[in-house]
Amino acid sequence: MAKQNLTVPMEFILMGVSRRPELQLPLFRVFLIIYTVTVVGNMGMLILTKVGSTCTHLCILFYFIRHLTFIDLGNSIVICPKMLVNFVVEQNTISFYACATQMACFIMFINSELSILSVMAYDHYVAICNSLLYNVIMSQRLCHVLVGIPYLYSTLQALLFPIKYFTSTFCGPKVISHFYCDVVPLLPILCSDAQEIQLLIILFLAFNLISSLLVILVSYILILLAICQMHSAEGRKKAFSTCGSHLTGVVLFYGSLLFMYVQPKSTHSYETDKLASVFYTLAIPMLNPLMH
Repeated sequence: MAKQNLTVPMEFILMGVSRRPELQLPLFRVFLIIYTVTVVGNMGMLILTKVGSTCTHLCILFYFIRHLTFIDLGNSIVICPKMLVNFVVEQNTISFYACATQMACFIMFINSELSILSVMAYDHYVAICNSLLYNVIMSQRLCHVLVGIPYLYSTLQALLFPIKYFTSTFCGPKVISHFYCDVVPLLPILCSDAQEIQLLIILFLAFNLISSLLVILVSYILILLAICQMHSAEGRKKAFSTCGSHLTGVVLFYGSLLFMYVQPKSTHSYETDKLASVFYTLAIPMLNPLMH
């Protein structure tokens, strides 16, 4: 029996967004515009939310929006510059350690975004359903806890998966069928611990998505019930305007994630994964400043 080609690669080859040479330059221009708009828009949001309104509710809302903006900006910076470089070089390579770093940062930012979106839904619930007690419930200490714990949890996951991956053995071709280092595209080139890592991915992914989505669903169901009981049309309009932008962001973000990770195996392909990934790693960070 022939021995498997077990290796510890010094670098990986990223397949990129498209394999068609004639599309490389047009795609480079499109994504450069997206990245520029994302950086400028999110930097502007960071400044605006820092010097924002003195109203207590708006200050707290701006606090959460500021963290969401930081996460979107971080995610774009981790992924987009390397992707842009790969459009204009002959071979799309990424070093072993750069791949591990990119995976860690991506996991931290994507999990933090899930948490911040659910925290913002809870904040809207308190503002609409318990408006008189809002200042008591949403204290500065609680806000720091609601942001700090998700960051800590996301950081632990960001350390766990790269350590599991990059202390395992790779075999076969060192080609990643994606445009950045993510947990799923690297699975096919793992020789050791692949089943264990796949189980960890399923468990953490299910917990992260279900727990955050449950908080959002419960919050918005209670908000909807409260709105239905309002007698004032002005009050209902104000409540809808408070939630509208956040709800739009939630639908776009969770929709693209669920499309990528929960689609049936029969319809699963790396091309559709790339499309969904472009949407939630690049398009949504560009749109979030406009929505908020």
